Amino acid sequence: MNREETKKLIVGPIATVPTPFDADYEVDYLKMRDLTQWWVESGLVKGKAVIKVAAAMGEGPQLRDDEWPELLQTVVQAADGKATVMCGLHYKDTIRTIEDAKRAQDLGAIGLQISPPVLNGPTQDDIVRHFGEISEAIDIGILVYVTRGMPGGSVYPETFERMVDFEKLVAIKWGVPFDRKYEDIFHLKDIFNIIDNNGTPILNHKMGGKGYINHSSEIHPPHDLKIWALMESGHYEEAQELYSSVEDPHTEFAGRVGQRTGGQAVVKKGMMAVMGRPVGVSRPPSLPLNKAEMSELYEMMSGWGWPVAPRNEVLG
Repeated sequence: MNREETKKLIVGPIATVPTPFDADYEVDYLKMRDLTQWWVESGLVKGKAVIKVAAAMGEGPQLRDDEWPELLQTVVQAADGKATVMCGLHYKDTIRTIEDAKRAQDLGAIGLQISPPVLNGPTQDDIVRHFGEISEAIDIGILVYVTRGMPGGSVYPETFERMVDFEKLVAIKWGVPFDRKYEDIFHLKDIFNIIDNNGTPILNHKMGGKGYINHSSEIHPPHDLKIWALMESGHYEEAQELYSSVEDPHTEFAGRVGQRTGGQAVVKKGMMAVMGRPVGVSRPPSLPLNKAEMSELYEMMSGWGWPVAPRNEVLG
């Protein structure tokens, strides 16, 4: 697919799906197959959403090099061509990223979320070379992950201006660098899909953006699909109200959990359990939610009106 064809697929709520683990912290591929079929049945399909596998919130960096390809293959096969399936590739040098990118391409991903090689401490020139070489080496789309919170992870608007001719670079996961303004990237909106990673999806859409990162679309798809439909129809106030009703308490809760233990998927996995679709816990050193946190999360999600599992099944 060319750039414009791929851009049509990388839109809407981006579902960063969790990696299921069994009691021994091994990947549960059968559960991932079943979940993928449920996500598709629930509306996370082409042109409306994206299923993103092995990304940071999906614990991709914690997966073994023989695990993420099988996980991706499981999702691609279970989606059966009905969903936009992307794969996360993080933090590796250009040579290894290209090797992984070709593998993901062969397994059926239509695109890749790729972060700058932050462990190399890249300059902006290094970042241009990194994405230029990857773009020339593959045939699927690239979503650049602006990892502003990590040294060497920020990618600036003027750097993206140097990459407009990289045919496979189709989208930007925009977390605005600390010395820039949010709107500074939108003069490139007709070249790249601007995907919000700043907690401001409604502003993003108003300015011409095409999607947003969230914590909920794979937990309860109807919630984010409704937000997206409201934005697409121009009902921005209603979309903002619905988004904030979940995102604000989630952010406050996750912030408190993060003071006790790290791990980007810890709260996500607790939410899956509350919905009656448990996916195990994160690998060490991350800790799962404790009983008090699970009880608080259950009450919070019940208050959103979501179809949570029976309390005794979740909390015992």
